Amino acid sequence: MMVFRAEFYGQDERPGQLALFLDGLTDARDSDRAHIEQKVEDIFAHLAEIDGIIDSSARGWKTSRMAKVELALIRLAVYELRFDEGIPTGVAINEAVELAKIYGEENSASFVNGVLARIA
Repeated sequence: MMVFRAEFYGQDERPGQLALFLDGLTDARDSDRAHIEQKVEDIFAHLAEIDGIIDSSARGWKTSRMAKVELALIRLAVYELRFDEGIPTGVAINEAVELAKIYGEENSASFVNGVLARIA
């Protein structure tokens, strides 16, 4: 996920990292690549606002202290909740929780669910 990957690079390296990410999508159609690129750019355009929403909602946690996996999933879900009207609230939260079960630690799913429930 590009939102996760960006945590390891500076803002000036995002365009190059996005290009590498898109190049890795060998089976994707051009229209899908364009859609992904637009969404990623839109998420980063709203990143300060997204992080502000997370910081004000995550009791006892700030984005600077969150694990990178959980932070990436929460950021993506907050973007979907606040800026992507085509994704229902339940779907955004459920997808983030399911991905946290796969990629996160033992308590990641409940953490992600709790933060997103307060935001929603």
